[in-house]
This record gives sequence, structure tokens and C-alpha cells, in this order.
Amino acid sequence: MATADLLRSSPLFAQFDDATLERIAEPFSEVEFPANHVLIESRIPGAGLFVICDGTVIVEARGAERELGRGDVVGEISLVEDDGLRRARVVSKTPLRCLALDRAGFERLAEAEPQVADAIRALAREREDELESSG
Repeated sequence: MATADLLRSSPLFAQFDDATLERIAEPFSEVEFPANHVLIESRIPGAGLFVICDGTVIVEARGAERELGRGDVVGEISLVEDDGLRRARVVSKTPLRCLALDRAGFERLAEAEPQVADAIRALAREREDELESSG
């Protein structure tokens, strides 16, 4: 499946038209992880974000766990916060296929497509608020 089509399955990116999605898709790469693989470790510098295409992950933060799956995004907070640190631990519950966007790709995307960067920042703020209210 084409990267733009995979992005379209995510609520974060579904709001954009086809031409924008094609441009957004360029810096993403497809990656796979086995079950029980640590994608993200809390309190270390973040290198990028993941859009889940297939499979599920468990997000562990502040003593709480949350399961995320197809279309969900993880790792966005570290891209937009000044300290660049991860806020949660993310482990694959099942075999996982994701689209990955590294920090350099995000920065280029933010410059070329500011509305996409704004959407990612809004999601990060929403997730930060969830973390604050949970602990």
C-alpha cells in the first residue's frame, strides 16, 4: 500500500487532500517490529514519530497503560517539545508495521507544510494534557 494511503488511514492526516498527502508522505519510511519490541523509551531523546499501520502497541506513562492501533501516532511529543525527551514507553503488543518520520524529516515537513506541523503540535499538546490529568 502506498505511503499516502497509509497516512490517510490516520485521523491525524485524513484531514488533508490527496495532493498534500502525497507531499507529506515523501519523508516517511515503512518499518516493521516484532511483538514485545520497545519502540520508545521514556526520558530519552526522541528521534521521530511512528504512525501505526498494522498491529497494536502499549503506551506506558505515569503508571497508566493505553493500547493504540491502526492510524494512531506515537512519539510526536518529543518532536515538538523544547527538551526533545520522550514522555512514555511504547512497546509493540503484536507484530507491528509503521510509517516512521525522523526529526530531520519533521523539520523539513514543518517548513514546507506548516499546517501538518500544526496538526502534529496539536496532537502533542492533547497528549501532554492527557498525561498531566492522569498523574
